Amino acid sequence: MKRRELIKHLRQHGCYLKREGNSHSLWCNPLTGHFEAVPRHTEIPNKLVRKICKALSIKVIG
Repeated sequence: MKRRELIKHLRQHGCYLKREGNSHSLWCNPLTGHFEAVPRHTEIPNKLVRKICKALSIKVIG
């Protein structure tokens, strides 16, 4: 999956960017308080996308 699609999905579900790192961005779900690192690769494997969504307690992208 493209990184920009994942970022769009995270924002649609209320998540926000906490901070930028060298190789990862840290995203937060304010409803649950969970944080998750999103790699800065243009392509992110689907298995990792599912893990990120589950960790942030949002709907998994189909």
